[in-house]
Amino acid sequence: MKKLLNNKLIKNYLILLIFMNLLEIVFRLISNTQVFDVAFLRIFVGLNIIAVFIAFILSWSNNKFNKIFIILITLVISIYAFLQLGFNNFIGVYMSFNTTSQLGAVTDYVKEFLASFLIKFYFIFIPFILLIIYYVFIDKYTEIKFLKKFVLKTHIKYEPGIRIISTVLVLFALGFLYNETLNVSFMQNELQTVSNKDLFNYPSVPSIVVNQFGVIGFGFLDIKSINSEIPTNYVFDATEDNVTINTDRVIDDSNWEVLINEETDKSINNINNYLINLPIAGYNEYTGLFEGKNLIVIMMESVNDIFINEELYPNFYKLYSEGFSFVNNYSPRNSCATGNNEFSAMTGIYSIQNNCTANVYRKNTYPYSIFNLFNNIGYNTLSMHDYTEAYYYRNTIHKNMGSMKYYGVQDLGITYYNEYKNWASDEDFMDVAMDITLNEYADKPFMLWLTTVSSHQPYVLSSIEGDKYLDLTEDTDYPMDLRRYMSKLKTLDNALGILLDKLESAGILDDTVIALFGDHYPYGLKDSTINYVIDYDLDDNERERTPFVIYNSEISPQKIEKYTSYVNLTPTIANLFGINYDPRLYMGSDLFNEDYWNIVTFADGSWKNVLAYYNAGTSEIKYYTDEKMAIDEIKEINQLITSKMQMSSYIVQENYFEYLDEQLKIIEEKKETYANYENNN
Repeated sequence: MKKLLNNKLIKNYLILLIFMNLLEIVFRLISNTQVFDVAFLRIFVGLNIIAVFIAFILSWSNNKFNKIFIILITLVISIYAFLQLGFNNFIGVYMSFNTTSQLGAVTDYVKEFLASFLIKFYFIFIPFILLIIYYVFIDKYTEIKFLKKFVLKTHIKYEPGIRIISTVLVLFALGFLYNETLNVSFMQNELQTVSNKDLFNYPSVPSIVVNQFGVIGFGFLDIKSINSEIPTNYVFDATEDNVTINTDRVIDDSNWEVLINEETDKSINNINNYLINLPIAGYNEYTGLFEGKNLIVIMMESVNDIFINEELYPNFYKLYSEGFSFVNNYSPRNSCATGNNEFSAMTGIYSIQNNCTANVYRKNTYPYSIFNLFNNIGYNTLSMHDYTEAYYYRNTIHKNMGSMKYYGVQDLGITYYNEYKNWASDEDFMDVAMDITLNEYADKPFMLWLTTVSSHQPYVLSSIEGDKYLDLTEDTDYPMDLRRYMSKLKTLDNALGILLDKLESAGILDDTVIALFGDHYPYGLKDSTINYVIDYDLDDNERERTPFVIYNSEISPQKIEKYTSYVNLTPTIANLFGINYDPRLYMGSDLFNEDYWNIVTFADGSWKNVLAYYNAGTSEIKYYTDEKMAIDEIKEINQLITSKMQMSSYIVQENYFEYLDEQLKIIEEKKETYANYENNN
């Protein structure tokens, strides 16, 4: 009887199961996610597996160790869930063990990170607090009575052999049931972009995984995926039905077809066949509009629509109001948003959502990047950034992108700071950057990429740039963090004024195109703070809305309402400059193409157009008009988006573009050698 009364396995199993289920429920309530849906059945089964396994391990130890271990593990789980809530709110994605640099970023901005936590996030500790209350006040009075009643009724014995066999059988049964939840039709959402079975194998879309497997389940799946790559079967095969070639842009695919026929690697050929069968976008009335002009691309740090203000920021407003302004542009956050979004803008493909793609794959080369497109037509290409290599290995990344020369802050020789709250001045940056460009690289047309830094967080701390122009907002009721942010924007606006003045003084303003976009919105500010200035609702990923402008002094202003993001930058620029390029090698598209797919895609596969917003995490769609979309149409959009994102991931992992460029050159050389041989004989 005494052994029965001290059956720790059942007791610990129940404690863990109740705790984890309560935590998942609270997490979903805080996240505004439906609690008791079919996905929660899968979560419940999964939590049973975890609870049984841990309880079985603990059943071999004494009660004191059991309590200490359970308190520690439940505390760790609570903190993990708490950080996930905060990280998703702050960065826009769930934290992944695959991205070590994410933790580094949070460490640097820990004060702003913690300040961004909403009060409701602290409710995640309620299950843990209840557990402590139970152990302190209730456990010693109820343990024997409860266990005696429960154990005797279920006739469970405590002998080691029976304990092992029964636990194995239970785990086997639960494992079988859990596997069935990945396959049975009633537990699948037909609008979900990635199947639950594929997500279990590799958690490629964290927002969906958290919804379908729970935050604890995501943690286990995330750990399981460390150092593994996306399975090749994730990628959709392209079929001949996808081929639509516009006759006004003819591309000779003969070498590519030879490569496909000779390639024995099925995974590589999966990419080959997918890309070669994509539609070929044709020319349009904007093709070659800027042919022969200089190009300056500016990725503006942490800029959103607050920057569109004629009174406070006249230089940017001039560019915005007199150029091509894309009013429905977004800069979706993802893991390592600045580096990854810069990567996508330069290459026209999506980064891998759950890792810092720019850093992890920095040794990849990209023959079809924006730099190499301009290298191919004889431009001088260079890139500059007014900070160090502390976060991104730009000296390597930009070189492998094709930039002929990269200048970091040390190369520029401007003042910078090693403390995270102070950044270099974009005014100093622009002054030196333009002097270098105009004095050393203007002997022929140039393509210059500038990444600014002054408007970077933190905003809650006093800083040189954050305090410099506080007088701009001294007569407002704006919170201090917002005022500091707006002060930093003034530094950026002044830098744009320096740019315009130097181009005009050099007599090349008319011959220069300036493209500007924000890397992401200022996520160091809360939505409620941003709404002091911006009056539109920030839900449905509206907080990701950022300016995108293409300016030249000789064009007529246009406000373009197409939905877009940074992934469309390179193909759009290529078309405007009349560069001969293959549109199929980009997941983005030329925005001026008459067949442009008018939709913007977010990091987790969510999307938005003029009709609706689709939330990939919840597989729900929200309409903005009375017009509704058919289920099959939504599913088709989801499949197209998922295929583009998964194919982008596979292209990066395989360093595919380097392979393609090298192999096509080899085949061309063989053809030329054969042709010369034929001519000489």
